[in-house]
Amino acid sequence: MLDARLRPLIDPPLNALGRRLARAGLSANMLTLFGIALGLAAGGAIAHGYFFVGLALVLANRLLDGLDGAVARATRLTDFGGYLDIVGDFVFYVAVPLGFALAAPANALPAAVLIASFTLTGVSFLAFATLAAKQGFETDAHGKKSFFYNTGLAEGTETIAAFVAMCLWPAAFALIAWIYSAACILTVIQRTVIARRVFQHRSDDHG
Repeated sequence: MLDARLRPLIDPPLNALGRRLARAGLSANMLTLFGIALGLAAGGAIAHGYFFVGLALVLANRLLDGLDGAVARATRLTDFGGYLDIVGDFVFYVAVPLGFALAAPANALPAAVLIASFTLTGVSFLAFATLAAKQGFETDAHGKKSFFYNTGLAEGTETIAAFVAMCLWPAAFALIAWIYSAACILTVIQRTVIARRVFQHRSDDHG
């Protein structure tokens, strides 16, 4: 919901740093892979009760997630880079809730529901992107990407905020997870309604 609004604020400094990293010889895929490693480390730190270490690693992962795209824009966007980026995102989305589930048995059910809700939002996101590409849709609301980004109630900014809150108040993990799971389900419903309107309309136009 907030990603597109924040883009004009965060893209200029990210792109400037991305150009410097590109000139230094770092590739977008290198940053993506390093970000994946940090995301897994965040889950591990949280699982062992090091919540503030996990918080630092969560923020570092998200910084690299922004920088890999900036480096790609400074050099060359590739389909494989887009693939690796989305896989890295979902490794991160699974690692953090799993870490909380391992940290306390009482977190297991809300963590499982949260991971399931992330799966559903991911499926709806990728299904929409696939059909949007087939229809020739384009948008730059989320910056220049390798594939179509559809907006929704629960996006990257909101996910980061939820994860930060979980690390700051680990005892409230279950409550935050339930609330954010509900937001993810609402996002799936929202995206499905938009998909029905957009894609059915396009089919009718070409029928």
